[in-house]
Amino acid sequence: MKISVIIPAHNEEEYLPGGLDAVAKAAEICPCEVEVVVVLNRCTDRTEEIARNAGVIVAREEAKNLARIRNAGFKASSGDIIVTVDADSRLHPHFLRIVVDKLKKDIIGGGAFVLPERWSLGIICSGFMAMPYLAKYRLSFAAFWTTREAFEAIGGFNPDFVTIEDVDFAVRLRDYGKTIGKKWGTVWSAPLVTSCRKFDQYGDWHLVRDRNFLKRVFDGGDKEIANEYWYNQRD
Repeated sequence: MKISVIIPAHNEEEYLPGGLDAVAKAAEICPCEVEVVVVLNRCTDRTEEIARNAGVIVAREEAKNLARIRNAGFKASSGDIIVTVDADSRLHPHFLRIVVDKLKKDIIGGGAFVLPERWSLGIICSGFMAMPYLAKYRLSFAAFWTTREAFEAIGGFNPDFVTIEDVDFAVRLRDYGKTIGKKWGTVWSAPLVTSCRKFDQYGDWHLVRDRNFLKRVFDGGDKEIANEYWYNQRD
């Protein structure tokens, strides 16, 4: 059995080394073979060089669309288990091992428990601002994992979404699991640590100040906010 870890990367020379190192540490105690697929997206920095020097699989997708980028990674992968994680996030050393154990049970796939790399009152309040949106779906997010078979069964990520493509993926995966008697799972004991670079850039209180921001993000089709907040970053 093999795990494919898919990492979208748009000019990620600052964060990709740490992300790859975290995956490598998780692979050391994982009972399965682990391959890493870095999907280059309009990179003009050293991201490709870093990926190739690390010996990972390199794929490309130039669209400003994370669903297409993640799907390109899937097409370049060969694993029986698919894990997607952002370049600025760090997998816990036991994350992959736990994923393998969970997929042996009646679980279709799932997400992760997420911690920020730093804390502040503004970040905590921002978390409370996001809770009503996340509570609506009753799902975990951040690092998604499932079998190759299930990924193909639901058609992967939907490119009609320029934001919350991950939420849409999670909902469809959960619903598919119900049809075959499997549940949604969360890796609670091995939390993912994610960067706070958006808070560093926009301020720890920006979600509180701009009450309309999350509404626009969770619309799923607002290209203006998607380009400003994600796709045109680090150009």
